[in-house]
Amino acid sequence: MTSAFGGQRSIQLSYGCVGPRVLDDGPRRNSPAFSSGCHILWIKSSVAFVADLGNITEFNNEDITMDLAYTDDELAFQDEVRSFIGQNLPAELAAKVKSGAHLEKEDIATWHDILYQKGWVAPGWPVEHGGKDWTLTQRHIFQSESARAWTPPLSPFGLAMVAPVIMNFGSDEQKAHYLPRILSGEDLWCQGYSEPGSGSDLASLRTKAEGQGDHYLVNGQKIWTTEAHWADMIFLLVRTDPDSKPQEGISFLLVDMKTPGITVRPIITIDGAHSLNEVFFEDVRVPKENRVGEEGMGWTYAKFLLGNERTGIAGVKRSKMRVERLKEIARTEPAGGGRLIEDASFRRRLAEVEMDLLALEYTELRGLSRENSGRGPGPESSLLKIKGTEIQQALTQLTYEAMGYQGLPYGLPETDPSANLPPIIPEHGGVTTGDHLYMRAASIYGGSNEIQRNIIAKAVLGL
Repeated sequence: MTSAFGGQRSIQLSYGCVGPRVLDDGPRRNSPAFSSGCHILWIKSSVAFVADLGNITEFNNEDITMDLAYTDDELAFQDEVRSFIGQNLPAELAAKVKSGAHLEKEDIATWHDILYQKGWVAPGWPVEHGGKDWTLTQRHIFQSESARAWTPPLSPFGLAMVAPVIMNFGSDEQKAHYLPRILSGEDLWCQGYSEPGSGSDLASLRTKAEGQGDHYLVNGQKIWTTEAHWADMIFLLVRTDPDSKPQEGISFLLVDMKTPGITVRPIITIDGAHSLNEVFFEDVRVPKENRVGEEGMGWTYAKFLLGNERTGIAGVKRSKMRVERLKEIARTEPAGGGRLIEDASFRRRLAEVEMDLLALEYTELRGLSRENSGRGPGPESSLLKIKGTEIQQALTQLTYEAMGYQGLPYGLPETDPSANLPPIIPEHGGVTTGDHLYMRAASIYGGSNEIQRNIIAKAVLGL
């Protein structure tokens, strides 16, 4: 296959060792050495999905190239990142992440502060706002090493969502006030987009903000608001002009969650966790200086933000670690007189997921190349969201099947990795059922996959 990066590619899927790997005429300098006893499947010129994505996103016409071999400096940087994480990530926190246990606010804050002290909490930000002048490859290495070590995912709502909006569309006063607080972790943010009846059809939102002198009076309700019970701030889509077309009457506000009139009510999800909430606004006074950009332009800013959100939801690097965890389980669990990893049917299904994941990683890298050249997220963010969540669901399904009845117990004190009780499931089982149940929502949140296909049909195919 000739990819958008140029050159022929072979793909190695290896069981009992590390995979997949991308090779040209042999092992790359940065690929782990082959292990004896690995079961290796070679597939050449057959990743049609990559070719399809290359055509759809039209990257072949954008002169974007990628060299997948690391330089000596990049290998040194990889060693630096790996060493730093190894020395600073608390072992109990990594174990909690790997097990799939629910993280608390303090877990996320602990790792955020460690990265902040190092200056690595927002490497994708411009240097003038506290980011790093890392190359695309360095950012890729950092994200890969973070996933490999099972670091807690940082809350994306401040760092990856509202911060770019403030940088691009906010006032100088907003940049000076909010960005340092997001960077340090002083302010934790949540997202006020979805409403009852206005999820996929977000432009039909009804939360209104009436102008009254130097402030808005906000009334309405938001739903499925992740981390609202933790958050200090919320970025909010509100209707400021009820007489305009749906997309033209929306504004983007930054609201302090301690403002009188805001009520947060928990939503307990099917896995028994509390991460989602309803948020009610009753005569909430918001200063007009907290509006980002122009009144009525919120839909433009919201679309800009959603591109970043959907790219993050793809979870490519976390999925790669899920694959490795699944292989650990398969090497342990019995099947047909041997081990599950030796079962041909299981290996075929796992290989299919790995192939899709490798293709998705290529697409993510092309998207990062686009971003690195100064362009914002394009339609490929919808492609990443669709395929990324489908892969996540496939992996949790495979893990659920691999564990069998041993993966069923969930929500009991004995299944909590931090509980001081005898375990009733194998250590490698983690919270298999809870993870599987929650991941059913992945193809819905962040804009349902059906809506993403509509976006592709309109923005890419012109249908």
